[in-house]
Amino acid sequence: MSMPRRSEFDPVLDFVAEACKRLVHDMDDRPVLYPDADAVARSFDGPLPEAGVGAVPALRNLVDDGWRATMAVPGPRNFHFVMGGTTPASLGADLVATMLDQVAYTWITSPLGVQLELTALRWLQQLFGLPEAWTGVMVTGASMANFVCYATARQWWGERHGVDPAADGMHGLPPMPVLTSGFVHASTLKTLGMLGIGRRQVQTFAADETGRLDLDAFREGLAALGGAPALVVVNAGEVNTGAFDPVADMVELARAHGCWVHVDGAFGLFARVSQRTAHLVAGVQHADSVTVDGHKWLNVPYDVGYAFTRDHGLMARAFRYTADYLPSPDDPRPTLGAISPESSRRARGLATWATLAAYGRDGVRDLVEHTLDLAQHCAAQVDAAPDLVRNADVPLNIVCFRFDPGEVSADVLDEVNARIGEALITDGRVLAGTTQYRSRTAQRPAFSSWRTRTEDVDLYLEVVRELGHEILASVRSHQRV
Repeated sequence: MSMPRRSEFDPVLDFVAEACKRLVHDMDDRPVLYPDADAVARSFDGPLPEAGVGAVPALRNLVDDGWRATMAVPGPRNFHFVMGGTTPASLGADLVATMLDQVAYTWITSPLGVQLELTALRWLQQLFGLPEAWTGVMVTGASMANFVCYATARQWWGERHGVDPAADGMHGLPPMPVLTSGFVHASTLKTLGMLGIGRRQVQTFAADETGRLDLDAFREGLAALGGAPALVVVNAGEVNTGAFDPVADMVELARAHGCWVHVDGAFGLFARVSQRTAHLVAGVQHADSVTVDGHKWLNVPYDVGYAFTRDHGLMARAFRYTADYLPSPDDPRPTLGAISPESSRRARGLATWATLAAYGRDGVRDLVEHTLDLAQHCAAQVDAAPDLVRNADVPLNIVCFRFDPGEVSADVLDEVNARIGEALITDGRVLAGTTQYRSRTAQRPAFSSWRTRTEDVDLYLEVVRELGHEILASVRSHQRV
């Protein structure tokens, strides 16, 4: 096979269109994971071919065989992590974005890509009730959105000490204090390490082993700063139960002590769109920066996250990117790559814009409330089951519970519940992960896909109970031996 040819486009597009239709329509009924996924994935390994097979044969191999090694991320029975589905509008727009292959670095490289990103970000600010004057930017997900906001906070903190940390580094500066609750997410620790702030600078103020904020200790921690600048991280949506820090209280206290206040709302910020849950994030508009994911509750394809901050100038100084061949910083046309980590930026704005344009505020609210209802349905089914025990309240979209038929020691139940999590992957019919809650192993399905139905939730619980009893019988048999 020689180099690419224009004549390949028509057969490629015909093949991909049919394959996409088939895969989309099969999504409701296929397993989340196939039992042979590992073997199929490894079958694609091998030496670089000397002569290629051509575009369509390569794609046929990829689609006809490779799809068995994929997770049905946008399917209705994937409750692992916090993964959204993919709305029809966002899927279409993402395919168009791939076809157009835009570089949304600056207006010159893609007026449409930049404009749709700016418009979608403004719509999101309206959706979440964030100040209109804030600046937003799209990145790969909440981890990089946190990176943007913490880099901006680091710039603010350095300048409070009379230093430009982006230009001069942090040598000679004191450690940068970071105060938060025990709900702090791993992405915060990761990005603080990446930025040189340091994971060990984080001070957590937890009232108990769940991580719930000790507000009095937090207040004392702020007072101990003596007026020195610091970063406060407020967690809007904890990953084990969906619990929230007291957003309004933390923001008010932190601002009173002159801190930069960041709200990590990777999925929890979407509580803002429903009257049923908006109280959980009351006061978020008074923070200095906020992050949220799009590929979680907004149900747009991977990967996209959103970072919002109150100070455009700090972002621009933190991510300054200039060269003679690049647009001038004084150019009135937007250059989004100069306020974010990536310069080679995919046109992520198309999918976000399309889903917001297609479904609007009402559609997003209906999607969120649909999954809130699913979580409450799951909790009610758990409460009614004789062999399941719920561990925590369900304020949002995560249900934390244990397989527990009674008269079994806590340690044995830990083993059984851990093995249920492993068995779910092998079984493949449904998928959800386990966690540690109050030092015990528990199940934690998260509901965030528009495609999920109550029957999908019921199937998940049936599978958990089925596997739980099989595993418990095996454990008991082994103990007798």
